Amino acid sequence: MRRLSGTEALGAAAVAATGAAVALEYVHVWRRGSAPLPGEARPEELAPAAAEAARETVIVAVEGYRSGSARENALLNLLLAFSATFGGVRFITHQLRDDGRFGPFRNVSVGRRHIHHFVPGIVLSWLAGGGAILSRRQQVDPWLAIPFGAGAALVLDEAALLLELEDVYWTERGVVSVQVTLGAIALLGAAATAVRVLRRGEREVLGPPAAGPVGSPP
Repeated sequence: MRRLSGTEALGAAAVAATGAAVALEYVHVWRRGSAPLPGEARPEELAPAAAEAARETVIVAVEGYRSGSARENALLNLLLAFSATFGGVRFITHQLRDDGRFGPFRNVSVGRRHIHHFVPGIVLSWLAGGGAILSRRQQVDPWLAIPFGAGAALVLDEAALLLELEDVYWTERGVVSVQVTLGAIALLGAAATAVRVLRRGEREVLGPPAAGPVGSPP
C-alpha cells in the first residue's frame, strides 16, 4: 500500500477539516431546528427529518451570507472561487494529460508555443482587480472576487513553472505549485474567519457603525 506524501496528506487534511466543519454545522442545525432528532423519530421519519435538517442548514448558510458585509462576502467568494478553480483545473489537466482533450477543454498552442493556464489566469485577475479599483463600489466587490479568485488559482497552480522557468507541472519539482496553493487556501480561510470574528467584536464593543451620508459605503 502506497504511503501518502506530505502534500497529499495536507490536501486530505484540508478536505477532512472542511467536511468536518460542514458535518458539525449540520448536526448543530438538526439539534436546534424543527426536524425531529434521530432518537425521537420513527424509522420511517428519519429520512425526511435528515432532509429537513439539510434544508435548514442551507437556509442558515444563505442567511449568514446575506447578513455579512460586502468585504466579508468578497473574501468568502474569493476563497470559494480559488478553491473550486484549483480543484477543477487539477482534474482537467489530469484528463488532458491522459487523453489530450476533456469536453470543451484542449491544450492550446500558438505556433510552437504552448499556452499555459497561468496566462488566462493573469488576465482574469488583472481585469477583475482593475474593475474593483475603477468601480469604487463595495457592492460589486463580492462579484469581482469570484473571477479574481479563479484567476489567482490558475496562476498559483503553475507557480513551480514560474519559479523554475521550466514545465515541471507533473514532476517532483511541480509539487511546489500544490503546496503554494494549499498554503494560500489556508491563509484565505484564516483571513475570512479573522475578519468575521473582528467584525463581531467591533459590534459588541463599539456598537453598530454610525450611518454615513446617503450613498456612502457601509
